[in-house]
Amino acid sequence: MNHSRSESLFQTAKTYFPGGVNSPVRAFRSVGGTPLFITKGEGAYIWDADNNRYLDFCASWGPMILGHNDEKVREAIIEAVQYGTSFGAPTIQENELAAMIIQNHRFIEKIRFVSSGTEAVMSAIRLARGYTGRDKYIKFEGCYHGHADHLLVKAGSGLVTFGESSSAGVPKSFVDETIVLPLYNIAALEEAFERFPGQIAAIIIEPIPANNGLLLQTRKFLKKLRSLCDKHGSLLIFDEVISGFRVGFEGAAGLYHIRPDILTFGKIIGGGLPVGAYGANAAIMATISPDGPVYQAGTLSGNPVAMSAGKAQLTPLLDKVFYRNLTRKTVRFVRSIRSHCIEKGYPVRIFSIGSIFWISFSTAKYVRAAHEIDADSMRYFKQLHHLLLENNVYFGPSGYEVGFVSAKHTEEDLLFAAQTIQNALDIIFQE
Repeated sequence: MNHSRSESLFQTAKTYFPGGVNSPVRAFRSVGGTPLFITKGEGAYIWDADNNRYLDFCASWGPMILGHNDEKVREAIIEAVQYGTSFGAPTIQENELAAMIIQNHRFIEKIRFVSSGTEAVMSAIRLARGYTGRDKYIKFEGCYHGHADHLLVKAGSGLVTFGESSSAGVPKSFVDETIVLPLYNIAALEEAFERFPGQIAAIIIEPIPANNGLLLQTRKFLKKLRSLCDKHGSLLIFDEVISGFRVGFEGAAGLYHIRPDILTFGKIIGGGLPVGAYGANAAIMATISPDGPVYQAGTLSGNPVAMSAGKAQLTPLLDKVFYRNLTRKTVRFVRSIRSHCIEKGYPVRIFSIGSIFWISFSTAKYVRAAHEIDADSMRYFKQLHHLLLENNVYFGPSGYEVGFVSAKHTEEDLLFAAQTIQNALDIIFQE
């Protein structure tokens, strides 16, 4: 397959951007080779600069739930652009999208739009601290919450300990307010609350951790988070930047029937445009400026183009049949690959929830925590990724990232992809 144009573009890009990219994983460092420069997306497919077509399971890392270049979303964007792109002032579109979300999400009474998932989570942490008057918060190893300083923290050496910075440029004082715990460990949670009584503002978690593998948690564990927060006067934050509107209109909170205090969302609510949001009940949101003392602002927040795209994107998602059909397709797709691996005896597990799936090179029945992922197994994904590219199937360029099925993936598409994955695994494990 010819990638000469992408290779040339990448060489040029390296003279402009650190590593030749504007977001690190795009550099293909995890899988090797040259990153593809994408020029077009349509339905379930993307095209690169050399006009190679790929069946896409990255979906811009999740938000393209309707597929690429959805007609209704595109028309909404075009219509909005005719009147301008940004005003730095209130717009009708903000009201319309907010009403759609609040009226159909039982755990949100007020919402604030921002421009990214990182900004939403950063603001949610500040809100939790401002509302509770506390500084410390708990996060979990294996959950990614964006690149704000205090969120770029990895686990320390003890069961309950302050973390260590996972990026240069993060002050130690920021890290010292962050308690990093292993996922799916109730004893560690209880110990943390005992060690820091009255000091923990919030627990933040991806209720469906999907940035470091698909680390599916049990409802029992998530309910324990709720009860511990209630007991100790802390807030529970569900980071639903990936799971929100992906596993259901109410996301993981609705799927598990668990009430978080604050929810955060990402670009899926903007049809792929730069959008994020955080929401909570009216009392908590009253802490946000101009009603309260917690300051947060953004010139592009709620811009009319993104809001119009979001309304067009979320409208079909209000139909419960939409999610049933999408989940059904994903289950059949995953089951086909899983059955092949069992029959062949390959050390491969496929985990899925809703329309999210992850290929794990492991025989473990469950993978619930980051430390349970064998880093050495990523060599298999590297092989798989290149074999799939050679056969026109595109996955995100990291074995720790999940895949997504969209409404535009047909049964024929998924049959082709499943067979291609099975053939690739045959090559990997029969060498």
